[in-house]
Amino acid sequence: MSTQTADIAESNWFVGAIYGRTDDQTPRFLEEGIWENGYDDKHLDLVRSMRTGDRIAIKSSYTRKHGLPFDNRGHTVSVMTIKAIGTITENLNDGKRVRVEWTKLEPAREWYFFTHRGTVWRVLPGEWRTDGLLAFAFEGKPQDIERFCNAPYWRERFGAADNQRRFRWTVFYEAVAEKLLAYQNDRTPLIEGIHEIASRVAGLSYLQDNFADGSTGPLKDICPFTAMGIFNRSMTDANRKTIAGELAKLLGVDAPVPDSFEGVPVLNNQRSWFFGFSHKRGEGDIDALWNVFAAASRFVDSDQPELRSELLNAYDSAIQVWGVAWNLSTGLYWAYPWDFPTLDIQSRNYITKHLGLQLLSSGQQGACDAESYLKLLDDLKSRFGEESYPVHSFPELSHASWVYKDLDDKTARAEAEDSAEDVIKSLDNDDRVREAMQSAPPIEPYSVADVVKDGCFLDRGEIERLLGRLRTKKNLILQGPPGTGKTWIAKRLAFALMGEKDESKVRAVQFHPNLSYEDFVRGWRPTGDGKLALANGVFMEAIKAALANTSSTFVVVVEEINRGNPAQIFGELLTLLEADKRTPSEALELCYPDAEGNRRVHVPENLYVIGTMNVADRSLALVDLALRRRFAFVTLEPKLGETWRDWVVTERGIDPDLVRDIERRITELNEEIANALGNQFRIGHSYVTPAHRLEKGATKDWFRQVAETEIGPLLEEYRFDSPKQAKDAFERLVAGW
Repeated sequence: MSTQTADIAESNWFVGAIYGRTDDQTPRFLEEGIWENGYDDKHLDLVRSMRTGDRIAIKSSYTRKHGLPFDNRGHTVSVMTIKAIGTITENLNDGKRVRVEWTKLEPAREWYFFTHRGTVWRVLPGEWRTDGLLAFAFEGKPQDIERFCNAPYWRERFGAADNQRRFRWTVFYEAVAEKLLAYQNDRTPLIEGIHEIASRVAGLSYLQDNFADGSTGPLKDICPFTAMGIFNRSMTDANRKTIAGELAKLLGVDAPVPDSFEGVPVLNNQRSWFFGFSHKRGEGDIDALWNVFAAASRFVDSDQPELRSELLNAYDSAIQVWGVAWNLSTGLYWAYPWDFPTLDIQSRNYITKHLGLQLLSSGQQGACDAESYLKLLDDLKSRFGEESYPVHSFPELSHASWVYKDLDDKTARAEAEDSAEDVIKSLDNDDRVREAMQSAPPIEPYSVADVVKDGCFLDRGEIERLLGRLRTKKNLILQGPPGTGKTWIAKRLAFALMGEKDESKVRAVQFHPNLSYEDFVRGWRPTGDGKLALANGVFMEAIKAALANTSSTFVVVVEEINRGNPAQIFGELLTLLEADKRTPSEALELCYPDAEGNRRVHVPENLYVIGTMNVADRSLALVDLALRRRFAFVTLEPKLGETWRDWVVTERGIDPDLVRDIERRITELNEEIANALGNQFRIGHSYVTPAHRLEKGATKDWFRQVAETEIGPLLEEYRFDSPKQAKDAFERLVAGW
């Protein structure tokens, strides 16, 4: 907990005061000295948990694009107005009312970015965003807007340098959605305007309907998602820009047409509507799609709980429209890209396999229902603020899904095409559900320069020498004292070796005493029906992938390679690791055959192995000579110095006035350790390299905590037979701090 929050009440409450969307109860609450929960069946337990002495504020949340005290670059900003603050003097324990000593804020004060939609928001101190909000609301301090602009969730929109910003397309898409709302009750000008564009621009001939009498003709009605879909189909970027520009003219959109559409899911050209043909279409289908589009807009713009319920109902109605399925989420993402996730096939794959979140498919045509969709939305938003989370916004999630290569394009397309096959067998082929999906992902180049940029403290020449040994020997072990970044650099060496950042071509596994040949290579595994089946382990899967794509490089990263028994785990493949035995003629027979009965296997030339090894852990067995002969060994040293100092000051916020003192203390400690125990027991630079950026003024507290909870216990382990020496070394490390 930061020092500035030491005297803050344990619970602080931000509460709504509007009943039925428009009836503001703030004057009554102030006059009567109460706050009252407007629901008989919601928030009762939360209200009962409010305690005398807790601080409370009346808030109202909404969004705004104009009249902001900073450059919002055309993006919508979440705003929360603080109307009054007070202290709870009594809880009536009915789940409805508390007595409050109120102070009205005149004028009301606006807080930006970090807001909450719910009627009751309990805010606890201890995290910089909550600490800032509490100081703003209850102590009258200004908001550190610059820090919020540059925080992970908001950085792409408000904080990054102009030439570094991604997702510029979102401004245009939001502007198109805003203009489309005006056509909800009169779609004739919209569909006529789109047909006029189609008469002049190629790529829109698909807007022809099939009627019950067997005739065809121009589409007579359209939903907002299908309207946005006219420039979100599989076509060239040039054609997409042309169509987007024409639609912008029709709608009166001033925002510029995007330069690129990277990571934006597109519709399948064979079925680019969000509803069925006229003879298959329900009477209210298109209205249902407009209703969810409008409900989403109201939900985004206000914090009223009724609007969430309205969106839930509208979404569940729209998901019943035949042909929409998962595409509904894509349409919402196009319209409100910072507020709703797309659940196209690549995004679902990334969410479930990489982020580890569950997707419940319970709605029509296999898609999730509204409750599941909004729960996923809430779960993701709660993680976006974490610096270490893989993604920090819905556009970044979509983009990451686009470049994620766990499924190849062919598999993804097949799954997308067939996801609703069981439901649609009775329908005509033209009415098959065809999902939106991402276009082919780009190659993300990765080089030695990128390793340095990511925060490697080795110089460029050292990194190139590591890569040189890996290319020649095929197998490399990074050994060294704890905290020297062995695991960190292993994966980046893999990317640099491949020349691209492709997670699908790197397999990581950690050796441990219970890991066996059957786990790592091939063995019998239990199946769901209680039987045993032969299954490939991580290493055999990597061998098969490398053999199937000989033009690409694949890497297996083995962490803590000496924590298991490498000779037993690799088995006969230990021999085949040698650089001069990587040919089919050197193949050996495995203990177990594959599904086709084949036993012969060789390790291909394009598969490399990088291991890491902690040389300070006395509990680990010595590596046998057979393994040593097949691997090149490189020792990583603690890397403090100018490169480290510059990086931790610039990227991690360490106080520049203290960074040299930290370096001196660790260097002196390492000299003492080396003289007494040996170089392998020194303290690595990772111990004093923060994982995330420090708050201003937090360097001393952070270093003291690292010393007390990480370095101190390590010294006690090293000096288990001489606790006084460990204590003396620790006291010298933190003396004066």
